[in-house]
Amino acid sequence: MKKVLILGAGLVAKPMIEYLLGNNIQIMVASPMKDRADEMINGNPMGSSLDWSMDDPAALEKLVGDNDITVSLLPYKYHLDVAKVCLRHKKSLVTTSYIQPGMNELDESAKEAGIIFLNEAGLDPGIDHMTAMRIIDHVHSQNGKVEEFYSLCGALPAPECADNPFRYKFTWSPKGVILASRNSALYLKKGRQIYIEPSDLFKDRFDYFFPGVGNLEVYPNRDSISYKEIYNIPEAETMYRGTFRLKGWCEALDVMKNLNMLDDTVKDYEGMTYAGFLAERAKLDAGDLKNKLIAKLGIAADSPAIKAFEFLGFFRYDKLHYQETTPFEITSDIMIKKMLMSNDEHDMVVLQHVILASYPDGKKEVIKSSMLDFGSPSTNTSIARTVALPAAIAVRLILDGEITSSGVHRPVIPEIYNPVLNELKTLGVEMKEEFGLPEREMI
Repeated sequence: MKKVLILGAGLVAKPMIEYLLGNNIQIMVASPMKDRADEMINGNPMGSSLDWSMDDPAALEKLVGDNDITVSLLPYKYHLDVAKVCLRHKKSLVTTSYIQPGMNELDESAKEAGIIFLNEAGLDPGIDHMTAMRIIDHVHSQNGKVEEFYSLCGALPAPECADNPFRYKFTWSPKGVILASRNSALYLKKGRQIYIEPSDLFKDRFDYFFPGVGNLEVYPNRDSISYKEIYNIPEAETMYRGTFRLKGWCEALDVMKNLNMLDDTVKDYEGMTYAGFLAERAKLDAGDLKNKLIAKLGIAADSPAIKAFEFLGFFRYDKLHYQETTPFEITSDIMIKKMLMSNDEHDMVVLQHVILASYPDGKKEVIKSSMLDFGSPSTNTSIARTVALPAAIAVRLILDGEITSSGVHRPVIPEIYNPVLNELKTLGVEMKEEFGLPEREMI
């Protein structure tokens, strides 16, 4: 019987565990959160768990050797170390994280070993790749060209649950969400490369209406231009990958970044209050801090940023209870404490591609591919389902020999994306595609 090793039992693990067990695949979940893993396994005799962390490399060697394939749901910084262990044992690996340069360097070795290191097999990256490539390959099969490409995605609270000034709640890797706000961005628009400094990430945003949700904001997601090569569309004059947020997040995070509240510099904060911390970041006196901050920033008293500081307690004189730490840790910890989604709330995933295609006969069309998916922490969140299920399906396909490619891959080839998308559809995760739309529908 085939056996799967799952490293990590975090917020997106449950749908994968349920899917693999439901397909009578034996699993071992190795995580320092063994109790959480056991809860997800729910007494199924095909599942087992182990209290393990990356601090025990010897145990990892044995675990990888004893199982047929490994899934790493660990923080991305560990994937390369896990991949090297998998390579030694000639075992395939699946992750939902972006490919790191060091992972690409294992491509030839993985091919020689006859194994696949399938990365970016989640939602974004993952479902976005697969659904985009299905359309791009279709356009190319008609001798068409992709002139403009937009891919926009967001994991958000449902509008009725977006009841804080950020209009955001965490349903996955909270530290990862906040860390991503420190990225720079690069995209192509009408043939012009546009680079956005990390400090300006949330300033470079635009409004977008999504049916069933309403008005959203979009800001750029990392390096979009590299996807011209990844998606095999060198002809594209516009190449933009963006992140959806409800209005509130961008403005609040922009101010927090400009005040260096997400900085990694270690300082001694022992005995300091939350108001003292904010005053120190803003280079102001703590007395009458709110009004001084409003004046310094030149924003309204009821702006999302000021409301966010009030909501988080940064105008209060409660003690921080930190010693040596970083502003990032202080800020992210209080955000996580105040902004986790509760079991009686709903999250949603909003994903849309908007593509302008042209053909040899002069015809042009706008193609839209859209998904609006809702979930709940009391069952499975939408973000957990849409991240975990593509990876779980890929694991099964690899075990069953339906995916036979070797080396380091993303799910951008038909051998991977077609069967994964087909099965996702049976599980209720599907993009709705619209072809032949007029050019006025283009962003």
